[in-house]
Amino acid sequence: MTTSERVRAYMELMKFRLSFLVAFSCAFGYVLGANNYQLSSMFLVALGGFLVSGGGIIINQILEKDIDKLMTRTQNRPLPTYRVSINEAIVLCIVVSSLGLGILYLVSNGLTVLLSFVSLILYGFVYTPLKRVGPIAVFVGAIPGALPPLLGWLAATGSITHEAVIIFGIQFIWQFPHFWAIAWLAFDDYKKAGIKLLPSSGEKNFQTAVQIMIYTLFLIPMGLLPAKFGTTGIDSAIIATVCGVIFLGMTFSLMATKSMSAAKRIMFSSFFYLPIVQIAFLMDKI
Repeated sequence: MTTSERVRAYMELMKFRLSFLVAFSCAFGYVLGANNYQLSSMFLVALGGFLVSGGGIIINQILEKDIDKLMTRTQNRPLPTYRVSINEAIVLCIVVSSLGLGILYLVSNGLTVLLSFVSLILYGFVYTPLKRVGPIAVFVGAIPGALPPLLGWLAATGSITHEAVIIFGIQFIWQFPHFWAIAWLAFDDYKKAGIKLLPSSGEKNFQTAVQIMIYTLFLIPMGLLPAKFGTTGIDSAIIATVCGVIFLGMTFSLMATKSMSAAKRIMFSSFFYLPIVQIAFLMDKI
């Protein structure tokens, strides 16, 4: 394996795009919370979040290496294909996690580092095994998944305020329709591996579609709270509401048809909703 191939395998092991979204959410929270932010500090907070996220994802893939072999969507990952050995993955996990926590320690505060470490443990060692237990895994996984913007805010301000809880809450609620849409699409693959993420007895049924709708519905009032408390303004509130209504509209199709195409539209809507709303909040703040 060439050096470039090894680097690509390592980036794949860290799920570069997912870790980049974590880094973006950290930067979002940092800028939203800071009165006078520095680009260098924002970049380092984002980098720390990126590396800690990568470490948690590596733990996830190490623990699920045998399960990943069973599923079409994961069987070509670096560990099942032996492009990266378990020992390499462990070393990489220790290095990137330690480096990420070290960077956060240098540019933020002890509480940010502690919560980042808790996020790493929750994702790697709690959420991962719970995926084979039941939909409680989605609730647990949503906690580390929603922490990045709160961590960014905490790094900038040194305290967890109601504004930080709001941006945490938006990302927390968002993850339920996001995860469940993915679980709906990957249902057959997940069944092979014994992964149970869907609510309502783990089935693709009307009750599950209703729960997806309910959580998506909550995003509409949640998106208005930053403007209500003066963190942002009316422009981003309008954008968040429009995005929330469009996102919600996708769920009615799933309830009516229970089709894969409807679930796919929800999944793609979730991909767009969060960055658009976060960027709108930032533009209102800046």
